[in-house]
Amino acid sequence: MNGAVVDGQVIGKNWKMALEIKSGHDDAIRRIGQLVEALCNGYQTAALVTSLRHAKHLDKSVFKNGLVLLGIGSKARIHQVYP
Repeated sequence: MNGAVVDGQVIGKNWKMALEIKSGHDDAIRRIGQLVEALCNGYQTAALVTSLRHAKHLDKSVFKNGLVLLGIGSKARIHQVYP
């Protein structure tokens, strides 16, 4: 993973996305730092994955320049919250 420690990754043709999975009890600031580190280590995008309920309460201004916020709803559907 090119030096970045992430929870998972999605690899496509000529691109990689880092995934950080966060529960409501995890430290959001630390997870954002890990996403930025992943971008510095070769990932084109990095996504924070959390519950949809928790995602709706996060400050969306943090998610710029390759950062994505994904929320998982009560029916296990993934929603792109930002951008």
